[in-house]
Amino acid sequence: MQEREQEQQDRTDAHIARWSPLLPGRLDPDVEGAVTRMQKLVKHLRRFEEQFLAAHDLQKHEFETLHVLAGHGDAASPSAIAAELDIAPASVTGRLTGLERRGFVRRTPSPDDRRRVDVELTDSGRRTWLGAIDGMGREEQRLLGALDAGERRSLAGMLRRVMLEAERSAAKR
Repeated sequence: MQEREQEQQDRTDAHIARWSPLLPGRLDPDVEGAVTRMQKLVKHLRRFEEQFLAAHDLQKHEFETLHVLAGHGDAASPSAIAAELDIAPASVTGRLTGLERRGFVRRTPSPDDRRRVDVELTDSGRRTWLGAIDGMGREEQRLLGALDAGERRSLAGMLRRVMLEAERSAAKR
């Protein structure tokens, strides 16, 4: 079966076949194939996420905010949420107002500092976030289900090495 799968062609194979003669000696088909497939996979996952969230009446920025808040455990300050989302604090205020209206978060005065507000997920917010995570996770599992457990582990390790190289390059800038 693995041999049959290797004989199958995807759209990236046609892309490489089209460009290789035009860039002789400049296009490494393995590099081009890997990068193009990663780009297309990311596009697919983003499109799936957008459609899934829309079907569940959740906007991407709402999901992202719930996700960050869920990662903070019990509560987080708006400034901590803004820092993690890498957006202006005023933008977080608007997001939190919308999520609070929907019953997904609650803002309460901090017990430690009267000037500060803590934000926490409500039960409804946690259920909504978990539902989104589960739905998107099923698509990721479906796609990577084409690989066995060892192949998934190998792929994750190889991508880690590539990411470490990208992170080293970014740190030098």
